[in-house]
Amino acid sequence: MRTTQNLTGLLIAWSDGDQDAFDQLITLAYGELRRQARLFLRREKVGHTLQPTALVHEAFLRLAGQNRVRWQNRQQFFAVAAQAMRRVLVDWARARGSVKRGEGRTRVTLEENHLPSAAASVDVESLDRALDALAALDPRQARLVELRYFGGLTATEAAQILGISLATAKRDWAVARAWLFRELAGPQRAGVRAAEVCRS
Repeated sequence: MRTTQNLTGLLIAWSDGDQDAFDQLITLAYGELRRQARLFLRREKVGHTLQPTALVHEAFLRLAGQNRVRWQNRQQFFAVAAQAMRRVLVDWARARGSVKRGEGRTRVTLEENHLPSAAASVDVESLDRALDALAALDPRQARLVELRYFGGLTATEAAQILGISLATAKRDWAVARAWLFRELAGPQRAGVRAAEVCRS
């Protein structure tokens, strides 16, 4: 509780222009963001070269440039951090893909606790495009996926950030998982795999 209050206070101070508050914020939030980065990168393919520390540092650099955000609380901060990590991973995957077209793609496993239960593998760029398409249809579902998958938040934490009930978050999660799985599986396997996802 004390950590949450301290983090919220530092975010508000940073919003008011206190640069020292940002330095303290990094110290306080670093461990949690690194834990989230480790969880995410653990699902990457073997030989992935981006390390959790580098991912967190890149995300912090992007957050440092968010000087127009009116920070309000811990949940908002970790939601924006999730977006920053998503952008870092997508940019990294694109850079790798341009070096070795087809071989250098970053692949992520869509596990039971995160996305479709059939454990399909998909590259970060495809997931990013699918999330953008989902956002055009249902921005809240896309945001929920981003918070849970890239931010490592629980359903309860994501529901709080989005201002919805836990039941609504779970329902949106199930629908978003099925929709993304169908998008990412490709037309030839979509029907069977989507049905499996919906039953899980």
